[in-house]
Amino acid sequence: MTDATTEPLLSPTIDTDGAPFWEYAARGELRIQACTACGELRFPPRPCCPHCQSFDSEWRRMSGRGRIWSYVRPHPPLLPAYAEQAPYNAIIVELADAPRIRLVGNLVTAPDAPLNSVDPDRLRIGAKVQVTFTDVGGIATPRWLLERP
Repeated sequence: MTDATTEPLLSPTIDTDGAPFWEYAARGELRIQACTACGELRFPPRPCCPHCQSFDSEWRRMSGRGRIWSYVRPHPPLLPAYAEQAPYNAIIVELADAPRIRLVGNLVTAPDAPLNSVDPDRLRIGAKVQVTFTDVGGIATPRWLLERP
């Protein structure tokens, strides 16, 4: 048995509604669920549109660009398994082509860079970022790069 406080978070739990998000991520695409009845985008994915209650949806490709809406530097880290990477960041990104959609991730210098690869002094609300994907426990996981490093 593993101890959740000493083991790093390796990969997300994938449910039926969110499975397409991760399938597109594996192809290097950022897609967001959209209602085909009213056109509203929604994240996290769910079976029913919260705006019009339709069960019809599609997955729209996004540009992958956004801006840092908020961030935190867990210090000390919340889980001991991340202590060696402290100080690292967790950011909330507002998508450029869907400003009401916000995704959580880490700002890194390269897709496979450690979570502490960006100098904490470079974090800025409003900084422009671009999505990238890296394999975490066999799942392509979104991370973010500064548009102008």
